[in-house]
Amino acid sequence: MSTSTDAPEQHVPAPPSAGSLVATVVSAPEARWAVVATALFALGGAAQLAGAPAWTWWTAYLLCYVAGGWEPAVAGLRALRERTLDVDLLMVVAALGAAAIGQVLDGALLIVIFATSGALEAVATRRNEESVRALLTLAPARASRLTATGEERVDVTELVPGDRVRVRPGERVAADGTVVEGSSDVDQATITGEALPVARGIGDPVYAGTVNREGTLVVEVDRPASDSVVARIVTMVEEASRTKATTQLFIERVEQGYSSLVVVATVALLAVPLLLGADLEPTLLRAMTFMIVASPCALVLATMPPMLASMATAGRHGVLVKSAVVLERLADVDLVALDKTGTLTDGSPQLVDVEPTADLDADGVLATAAAAEGSSEHPVGRAVVAAAADRGVEPGAASHFRALPGAGVEARVDGRAVHVGAPRVLEDLTGTGDGAADRRGDVAAARTAARRLEEQGRTVVVVVADGAPVGVLGLLDRPRPEAAATVDDLAALTGRGPLLLTGDNAAAAGALARAVGVDTVRAGLLPQDKADAVAGLTAEGRRVAVVGDGINDGPALAAAHVGIAMGRTGSDLALETADAVLVRDDLAQLPRVLALARRARRVVRANLVIAGTTIVVLVTWDLVWHLPLPLGVAGHEGSTVLVALNGLRLLRRSAW
Repeated sequence: MSTSTDAPEQHVPAPPSAGSLVATVVSAPEARWAVVATALFALGGAAQLAGAPAWTWWTAYLLCYVAGGWEPAVAGLRALRERTLDVDLLMVVAALGAAAIGQVLDGALLIVIFATSGALEAVATRRNEESVRALLTLAPARASRLTATGEERVDVTELVPGDRVRVRPGERVAADGTVVEGSSDVDQATITGEALPVARGIGDPVYAGTVNREGTLVVEVDRPASDSVVARIVTMVEEASRTKATTQLFIERVEQGYSSLVVVATVALLAVPLLLGADLEPTLLRAMTFMIVASPCALVLATMPPMLASMATAGRHGVLVKSAVVLERLADVDLVALDKTGTLTDGSPQLVDVEPTADLDADGVLATAAAAEGSSEHPVGRAVVAAAADRGVEPGAASHFRALPGAGVEARVDGRAVHVGAPRVLEDLTGTGDGAADRRGDVAAARTAARRLEEQGRTVVVVVADGAPVGVLGLLDRPRPEAAATVDDLAALTGRGPLLLTGDNAAAAGALARAVGVDTVRAGLLPQDKADAVAGLTAEGRRVAVVGDGINDGPALAAAHVGIAMGRTGSDLALETADAVLVRDDLAQLPRVLALARRARRVVRANLVIAGTTIVVLVTWDLVWHLPLPLGVAGHEGSTVLVALNGLRLLRRSAW
């Protein structure tokens, strides 16, 4: 055991600054070579204007060719060996062609602008990566872990669920966890974006990387460092960044054929006039200009920068979009279907009613239900277990646990076969055999109790032991504070109010729907019923986004145009099946990510228009009239830089 003498860690990552941008530029090899090429071009131009010997400025220009062109040339030759024509190689060939006819200045200008656009693309990619990777610096490297005899300083990577850590004023929280001692205001801006610190006390969650302001907290670790909110954001955004959108894949397929066509057309523009007796120099110059302005560089960059920037921005705000394809689908969503428990509600229902219907008293019914639900990850199961603990009821001995998605759980409790599930389980109970009359009476009593609780807006759970109902439980769940505003935002965004799909009873679902402003409710649905409902809406031409958190939502998430899972309350199956994850369970981020996806689509379309129009105008100019090579270079590379910068606008905070 060792006590901590370390000073509180105060560091919180600063927002991107001019200094950090300079550091990114310096760290990018493409940017360094572009700077060298630009300097050599300036040196050659100065020498030429000063009337220096031709060999001096020719040398400077040729060195500019080498500095700015060697990397794309090598990459293009490698691609050529794999029978792929890279547009970078076309640019280098065009520059060399210009030099071959004495237009070394024009070729060097092409190399400089081309290298600059490549550097901008590289810097943009690095900034995208750094904006996500910077999240990892939020969590401190070490933590004060409590032991039986005091506390010790350990690496955060050594913390495991169940460990308790002390967080003093001014320190950053070391791991995702729950406050078990103390109270304080916690600055969560780096994770949740909340402008003001939030009060945190016993039972409240805290996130790695947030800053404790005043009081001392003891936090019980819920997740290892590798599974914290920030680590999951980083991992999943990085995985998403390696995917390509459908539009990008289409452009890349077209690019190969188009690039080959450009080469054929360039050869034709050179060969045909020469065969007809044209002069070599102007013919070669026009052919090289055509090759430059017809190359699809800007088209290639039109899609991925805005897609990557959008996924990074969503990740920083706690929404994990698993691929560029998912981002495209989010932009198409015109109807949102919401689960009830754990999605529209806060996922922590409270047990408020226990009504025995057979030989057990209220504590006996609760002990039986809590034992059966002990291994359940469903919010209802957790509420039953928590209620038993709060009331000092000791659960019975359970074994043979089995989750029944949409139908509850089964287990053996103290030798009895126990089923805890929705009121529909009463329909399957037999009224024949020994004790049939008593069993029919118990079933009737259970149905009466269930009906009464449902009319009060409760979520009803029936406890069955050895084929007979022994009690009915009533639970009450609160809507999330942001639920009503989210419903309004979704309706404004999609043109249609969201739909509520739930396995809960119609009365409880209706009460919640009225509270949050949902007009359409489908209640009492089994998992397959939810999936069928989504399939039906899809058949009507709707592009449905399903938002859920439990095992029973898995089929619907898989069947949806886009499946979105709640990150903290969501089951492993829901998180695995979903296309996107609301890491912090903040429902208000749902309309924001849909709006961001639509904005990304608009930027992509604008980029394609800019790139396509530029190519058409410049190619027409070159073929019909005479397009000066420097002007063609400036127009082509200028459009490439423009579409890259246009996409990077989605990295800004205002994009959210």
